[in-house]
Amino acid sequence: MHSNEKPFSCEVCSKQFFQKGHISDHFRIHTNRKPYPCYVCSKQFSQMGNLKRHLRLHTNEKPYSCEVCSKQFSQKSHLNDHFLTHSNNKSYSSEVGSKKFSWKSTLNDHYRTYENDKPLSCDVCRKEFSRKSNLKQHFRTHTNEKLYSCVVCNKQFSHKCGLNKHFRTHTNEKPHSCDVCNKQFSQKGTLDIHFRTHTNEKPYSCNVCNKRFSQKGSLDIHFRTHTNEKPYSCDVCNKQYSQKGSLDIHYRTHTNEKPYSCNVCNKQFSRKSALDKHFRSHNTNEKPYSCDVCNKRFSQKGALYIHFSTHTNEKLNSCVVCNKQFSHKCGLNKHPFRTHTDEKPSSCDACGREFSRKGNLKVHFRIHSNDKRHFCDVCSKWFSQKHSLNKHFFFLFIQMKNLIFVTFATNISLRKIA
Repeated sequence: MHSNEKPFSCEVCSKQFFQKGHISDHFRIHTNRKPYPCYVCSKQFSQMGNLKRHLRLHTNEKPYSCEVCSKQFSQKSHLNDHFLTHSNNKSYSSEVGSKKFSWKSTLNDHYRTYENDKPLSCDVCRKEFSRKSNLKQHFRTHTNEKLYSCVVCNKQFSHKCGLNKHFRTHTNEKPHSCDVCNKQFSQKGTLDIHFRTHTNEKPYSCNVCNKRFSQKGSLDIHFRTHTNEKPYSCDVCNKQYSQKGSLDIHYRTHTNEKPYSCNVCNKQFSRKSALDKHFRSHNTNEKPYSCDVCNKRFSQKGALYIHFSTHTNEKLNSCVVCNKQFSHKCGLNKHPFRTHTDEKPSSCDACGREFSRKGNLKVHFRIHSNDKRHFCDVCSKWFSQKHSLNKHFFFLFIQMKNLIFVTFATNISLRKIA
């Protein structure tokens, strides 16, 4: 073994080896025999050494460290490649642009930028790639192969970068901070999106209405308002939605899931917006929405919209039967029940009486629950419904009027007698 002689050769491809045992390991490449399976993801390997290297993806073990900067690597070849960045040894030079590279693979990638050469294509979707590593990474989207698993919660990922991003949810690590407001983020992409709130940059525009957006995802969601595309459907009732988030919120109506709870009264809600809206009922002074015309402030955005229509007199919602117009969609929704149909979808559980509006049912139910919230200042009597109080006031007015008339008539009669 003191010479470079390799006395053992493969019968199939003639590759030579120092030891006979190495031929046995190598020969499995031709037979496709893979006796070493991974106990985490069940992927199989033809050689024990390849399995050991693969297992480091799951354990995140990095036994090889750089003597210069102490950066760690899972494979020795990666360390060797990295070490060239310190030595500045660039032995591969380009014949096109006279540029030098530390690795031959980088030189080949450089050539492809000139030649637009993409020799590697995906067998499933025919998408082309200039690098084999990119093709391998892409192919996992078809096989759903997930090589990288989190050591904390065992969640698996197709790509190492996905695992790294996920792991920060456990460590709460936020290495990326905003230069303007110092807000910190766990991902560089999230920081870039946030930074547009300071610059007001909106690089994505709709080719139908020219509305601009700061995020590509927001543009995609908006564009469905033009196409009426609803790719997300409920498995229970088949109702369709244009956004995945809207489907998730809707699904809670079937599961009765309420993940958001008020830290003041512990009331639970299925939507974050509903919790925020409710929370302002505890803090009555908080009114974040102001009218641009009269500066009146409101605690809820919907209330601001309703108020603003009093300035514009805008009525966008019209009834298809009688063409009556309404400033608000809720007004239009209530209108047909009362005028064009006899439909009364809300019924009282106590007496069975039916109502066209849910609000009327709530008011009616106070009769059964003995909930009396309306107070008469004259006689200190309580009433469950406002109209009952008004009716009571009317009778008091008639009684007072009659009393005044009787008193006045009596006084006149007494004067005549006198």
